[in-house]
Amino acid sequence: MPADLERLPEWVAWLAQDADGAWWGYEVEPLQYHRGWYENEIGRRVSLGQGVPDANWRESLRKMR
Repeated sequence: MPADLERLPEWVAWLAQDADGAWWGYEVEPLQYHRGWYENEIGRRVSLGQGVPDANWRESLRKMR
C-alpha cells in the first residue's frame, strides 16, 4: 500500500497496484488488464508512487470508501 494514505485526494475511492509496482488511486472502480488497472474511461486517477513489484498485484484492488 502507498505510505501516505492520509494525503489521498478526497475523490479517491479505490487503490490498486500495477504489475510494475506503481500504485494508483481511482475515482471509479478500475478495470484490470494484463499488466495493471485502468480507469474505464470515466472518473479520475492519480499516481500514488512506486512500490516494490508484487506477483500478486491482481489482488491489490481495495475499496477505500
